[in-house]
Amino acid sequence: MSFLSDPVGAILGSALDGISLRQRVIADNIANVDTPHYRASSVDFETNLRSAIGSGATSAGELTLAPTLAATDTPVGANDNNVDLRKETLAAVQSQFQYQMITRATSDRFDLIKTVAAS
Repeated sequence: MSFLSDPVGAILGSALDGISLRQRVIADNIANVDTPHYRASSVDFETNLRSAIGSGATSAGELTLAPTLAATDTPVGANDNNVDLRKETLAAVQSQFQYQMITRATSDRFDLIKTVAAS
């Protein structure tokens, strides 16, 4: 898709991928809140995103925006599980807002492309 072949499109696409992965990981964490010995995970894509933007990459091929998955350092509870339901719920809400912002930016970008193409 040509929309993703430029740096802005690649960044928007990678941000959506990162947020989607984060939402899946949060859902897994919440689903395992009572699973003994379960260790919660978190997703970071913003660090690579900032680095790619700061590098001044000029083509989508130069951007490497893979999200990273890491275990959280939340303290372990009585069942040797470290899922903090309040923390995960807040992360889910924040992730939803991020997703809405990025999909809005993507939609606005498509509208701009349509406007230019119609001219």
